[in-house]
Amino acid sequence: MAARLFIDGDAGTTGLEIRERLSGRDDIEIVAIAPELRKSQSAKKEILASVEIAILCLPDEAAKETVALCDALGAGAPRILDASTAHRTTPGWVYGFPELCSGQADAIAKAARVANVGCYASGAIALLRPLVDAGLLPADHPLAINAISGYSGGGRQMIEAYEKGSAPAFELYALGLEHKHIPEIMAYGRLSAWPLFVPSVGNFRQGMLVSIPLILDSVAGKPKAADFFEAYSRHYLGAPHVRVRPAPQGGKLDALALNGADDMEIYVFANETRRHAVLVARLDNLGKGASGAAVQNLDLMLSGGSL
Repeated sequence: MAARLFIDGDAGTTGLEIRERLSGRDDIEIVAIAPELRKSQSAKKEILASVEIAILCLPDEAAKETVALCDALGAGAPRILDASTAHRTTPGWVYGFPELCSGQADAIAKAARVANVGCYASGAIALLRPLVDAGLLPADHPLAINAISGYSGGGRQMIEAYEKGSAPAFELYALGLEHKHIPEIMAYGRLSAWPLFVPSVGNFRQGMLVSIPLILDSVAGKPKAADFFEAYSRHYLGAPHVRVRPAPQGGKLDALALNGADDMEIYVFANETRRHAVLVARLDNLGKGASGAAVQNLDLMLSGGSL
């Protein structure tokens, strides 16, 4: 029997991408709300009571409202997969990054409420967590995290500005240095010091690079870049959606190379003579950074634990 699924907010970028990924699957029945009833709380509550899983592709406050409707259903509430920022560090919610650590995929599979990982956060955490867990990077080490994303991750206004040609070719943003992804990066990257995070957007629809530069001699224990590569290789062994790659010759990396894929690649660029390293995660911000990750989590919730 097909699992009944409701995508709340399926008109937005993430919701549309999830619906596209699920199209043609006979194990899922997507239940829709009539357009004229989208603002009707009673109509939404009725749909929520009729499905097994609700995926929330909403602004944070709207996501919280839908969760409140589910709370009111008690034992009749569906399981929730929230793609907003609202619940990523909320107690009782399981973080939707299956490769985070041993047992995370099983936790997602069994969870009643899963908070889908953020796009920038997925890359940063993928780079940080294995090194912190391996004792190669202290939790309080001062860090700078740089990232560039395609404009599709910036919401309707940014997408329209780029597609109309009225946006700059490249821009830094969130220069108040309080980006909303930092709390989840700290929580699941196991950092104890607030990182300096500088995101940027380029004039391309999708694609993402997250990079962390390190002066190796400033890191306690003075590790080698090869130690990082080995730690990543162990951590992601057998993970089909995260691959550890040797640094390509030529010292270049295309942000768009994984567009359309739901995978992530991890690289360690190094100059041991200078004792410098740059850790890089490459992904599609709409794939492993959003809708692809949501479908991966959904499949875990439906299947019971297999990646």
